Amino acid sequence: MTQRVYDPSTKHPPEYQKDLNPDAAAGINYGNVGPHPERDNPRTAFDVKEAHRLLDGFTDDLLKQIPILPAGSRLEQDATYLDLADRAEFKVTSSMSARPGSLLVPKSEVDYTLWNRLRGVDDPARTGGT
Repeated sequence: MTQRVYDPSTKHPPEYQKDLNPDAAAGINYGNVGPHPERDNPRTAFDVKEAHRLLDGFTDDLLKQIPILPAGSRLEQDATYLDLADRAEFKVTSSMSARPGSLLVPKSEVDYTLWNRLRGVDDPARTGGT
């Protein structure tokens, strides 16, 4: 049975929507809701000088496999990201976007062995965990 996908932007009459619920679809993971500058202008750790410096010891080929989200990119709720500045892994719990100057890597876009190496795991080929 097909169910209708809830669209919070239809919660109020159109003339009141902007006032009553201006960020209606923020944090929802469906379609192209919200800004996605990472799709319009993709960049990798190879392209970002600060990321290149932080990942000393990574080959150029590996750096080209690590996407860096540009400022303003909408982070998907319940998705896992890694901040290269402090190698901190975190899960998004509400409507968030990449801050200017941040070096965020989405886990969903990186091979697991490379993800483990980014996290500082001694054996990057190990499986399991987050």
